[in-house]
Amino acid sequence: MQEKPSSFSIKNWSQDDQPREKLLYKGKASLSDAELVAILIGSGNRDESAVALCKRILASVDNNLSELGKLSIKQLMTFKGIGEAKAITIAAALELGRRRRGEEALEKSKITSSLSVFELMQPIIGELQHEEFWIIYLNNSNKVIQKNQLSKGGISGTLVDVRLVLKNALEVGATGLIVAHNHPSGTLKPSEADKQITQKLKLAAQSIDIKVLDHLIVTEKAYFSFADDSIL
Repeated sequence: MQEKPSSFSIKNWSQDDQPREKLLYKGKASLSDAELVAILIGSGNRDESAVALCKRILASVDNNLSELGKLSIKQLMTFKGIGEAKAITIAAALELGRRRRGEEALEKSKITSSLSVFELMQPIIGELQHEEFWIIYLNNSNKVIQKNQLSKGGISGTLVDVRLVLKNALEVGATGLIVAHNHPSGTLKPSEADKQITQKLKLAAQSIDIKVLDHLIVTEKAYFSFADDSIL
């Protein structure tokens, strides 16, 4: 008697193991990055399957999803088989992933160390090509009440409004502040302006019994902590 074909045959799992069906029957953790991106684009080109195309795209950024997320729509469209709609789909999916990282960090965010501040802020400012200055407002248990972008500027620097920082602190009932800004250049060395801004904020906050607990300079993969370096 001939055996009935298995329900897992899925056309013999051709076309690079049929990523959509693989996710359905084997679970999302079983898929490679290329297979997950292939599900987004749906099809490849005349010469490559969707998975083969996505492997080539990922290889161009050393198989690094963070680097893939930095590619522009035009850069993605240089790959044969990636039109505007597919490029936008890839960009949107990676942006959702970046935002999810930020939300997960916020949910866990009782600030216990400079590393926990880095994990909170790196998804937000670590990969930007311009400088942004953020304030993290904490309660007396060092839990994040709110985080606000205070200023956004060019690579040369940002303008910090101390009065606005303290006004927001009083409004949300913060007892502590942490300052964070990024250096698009990648340097972790604080500038004289960074040091001056920190001291200005610290002195102003002391007058209303609010502590400036740290100032982090954030880059894509590393950070500098004023508190850890004992220069706060």
